[in-house]
Formats: sequence, structure tokens, C-alpha cells
Amino acid sequence: MLTGGGARAAYQVGVLRAIRTLRRAAGAAASGNPFPIVCGTSAGAINAAALAAGSDHFDSAVRRLTRVWHHLHADHVYHADGWSAVQAGTRWMSLLSLGWALRHWRQVRPRSLLDNAPLGELLRAQVPLERVAQQLADGHLQGLSISASSYASGEHVTFYQANAPIAPWTRAQRRAVPVQFRTEHLLASSAIPFIFPAQALDVDGQRTWFGDGSMRQMSPISPAIHLGADRVLVIGAGRANEPPGAVRPSGAAYPSLAQVAGHALSSIFLDTLSADVERTQRINHTLSLVPPEALARSRLRPVDLLVIWPSQRLDDLAAQHVAELPPAVRALLGILGVQPGDARTGALASYLLFEPGYIRALMQLGWDDTLRQRAEVCRFFGWADPPRLDRAGRPAPMR
Repeated sequence: MLTGGGARAAYQVGVLRAIRTLRRAAGAAASGNPFPIVCGTSAGAINAAALAAGSDHFDSAVRRLTRVWHHLHADHVYHADGWSAVQAGTRWMSLLSLGWALRHWRQVRPRSLLDNAPLGELLRAQVPLERVAQQLADGHLQGLSISASSYASGEHVTFYQANAPIAPWTRAQRRAVPVQFRTEHLLASSAIPFIFPAQALDVDGQRTWFGDGSMRQMSPISPAIHLGADRVLVIGAGRANEPPGAVRPSGAAYPSLAQVAGHALSSIFLDTLSADVERTQRINHTLSLVPPEALARSRLRPVDLLVIWPSQRLDDLAAQHVAELPPAVRALLGILGVQPGDARTGALASYLLFEPGYIRALMQLGWDDTLRQRAEVCRFFGWADPPRLDRAGRPAPMR
């Protein structure tokens, strides 16, 4: 399960690199795809789709994913030049100040703060979704799910493609729809509200606008279980309980728009996953108290759950790299209150910082955090626990 979080999803790539290295070190490289079911939301949907498309060769898929993220810049994801930023700012200011009086602005409203057209081009070039059907047919993949939120119905919709018939499921305010995946599904799932434009998709014969899959996501782990998983690896984009960072009390200062926006985005991308992990762990504990004969008569089953969270506050990490943003984007965010080195406004920047310094720091953090949980990861996959590895993936010298 790969969660959302804009640029924060680079952390997932570091985790996947470490898993690939542990797999090889344990002598399990020939054991086939370690992730027969892949589920993703928001930017995590992009990583999930890339893994699914390359599920016939896990190592190669991770290498390709690493290469794309390693060389990523903001202008590969959204138009970051000065003219685009000026246009976006002018449209929003005109709408807010004069839009009520001008018929023209009612017809040509700005759709988002940033234009992510470059992301669509990148995905079409780097994520061959047409390979998913063949991977399913060849048995390398059991299922792929990608989630998005419908602006029309308010429902959270899980789109899925599987190698066996699975009846669509429906729960309160959420449902599943079988599809043949296209790039538009990835753009819909990763359309951060207000920041990136909504994406139109055809559902039940109707054209419907969708936004980021982290919105109104009541149970992020559910799609994996519906697709048949009894073991779930969750790679988060933030900690369940953020440790105290370098943020100093702001006293009576009113929070900036950047603080408020970052707080809102974190509530969308982080809180629901933490609650669902806790709920799954409680259910597992309850089921462990049920007598085996009674459990055998029930439809309930425990889920082997492994969660890898960032060990550092990503807000703090982003604040250290704000100066790497393109000048026009930095100026635009500066109007909202984002300042280099200010961890209080780092949350908003952490979702948009598609620049090498921040991305590579996230990838390294994911690598380090996974190797720190080496024994748990190997137990989860049933691999032999290899010797301690250094940052390059080589056996560390004995002390």
C-alpha cells in the first residue's frame, strides 16, 4: 500500500530500493514478484502503477522508478516558469477581486493553482499502463488498485484491475469500479486539491470529475484486502505521531496561510492512514483472543501488517530545501507565507518540492529507515535476515 503526499512519495522509492537490496542479499531475487497486489493513492498511485507495469522484473521496475525520481525537477511535474506563475496568480486575484462582476471570469475560471500538464507527459512516457493487463494474464500480478475522490457524488472510488473476477464492493461513501487503467486515472488520483486540476473520468457511462484519492479515504488498507491480500506492507508519507521538531512556539502570532494550508493537506494525506493502521492492529489483537474453532467459522481473518513510516519530520526536511524551488514558485508560495528554513510552513512546501535535493534526501531516509527495520522486513517476506548493510547496500564491516 503506497500512500499519497505529492513529492513526499519519493520516500517510498527509497524504501523500495532497500527492499530490493535486502531481497537480493537474502538470496530471494529469483522468487518472483514480492508484491502481487499493489495499491496506491495520490502520488503513491504513480509508484504503484510503475511497479505493477514492471511486475515481471521487480528489480528493473525499482531501478526505473529510482532513475525517474532521482532526476526529477518541478518543471517535470508542473509548469514552474515565471510566466505560468504570473498567469496563475493573475487569474486567481482577478477572480477573487472582480470575478463576481465579470461574466468572462464566470466562464473561464482558474481550475488550480498550478498546471500539471508536464506530469501527464511524464506518466505517458514512463509508466506503460498497457503492460498491466499482460502482467495480470502472465501471473506476475494479481491486482492493482488506484483510488480517487469524486467531486460530483462525494464518494471515494477505488478503481481496480485484477487477474480474476472480483465483484465490485460498496461501503458507506466508498465503492469500487473495475477498469482498464489509463494515465487519466493516475492524474485523477494525484490531483492535490486546489493545487492541481481535477481530472474527468468515465464512470458508469457518465463523465465525472475526480480529485486526489487521499480525500475522503476512510479505509486506505481496505482495497488490498478486497483484492485478496492477507499480508500488507504500508509505506507512509508521514509519521503516525510526529515527534517534536525544531518548531518554536509562535506565541500570539496568527498562523500564515501556508501553515493553514499545510495543516489541511496533512490532515488529508496522513491522518486517515494512521487511524486505519491503528484500527487494523486492534482488530488483529481482538482476533488473537478468539478461539481457533470460532475463528474458523467466521469470515474475519487477521492481516499481517508491516508499516514503514519516516523517522524524521518531513516538514522540517522540506524547510531546509525550500530555496531549491524555482524562483517563480518560491515567490508564489512566499506570498502564502512559505519561508526557507521555517519548519512551521514546511508542510505545504513538502508536497510541491519536486527538486533533487529534497527528493534524494527523502529517498535516503526511506533507505535508512527500511534497513533499520531489516529484521522485521525479512520476517514479513519470509527471507533470511542478511548481515547488516551499509548505505551502499554492502555488508557492513564487523566491529
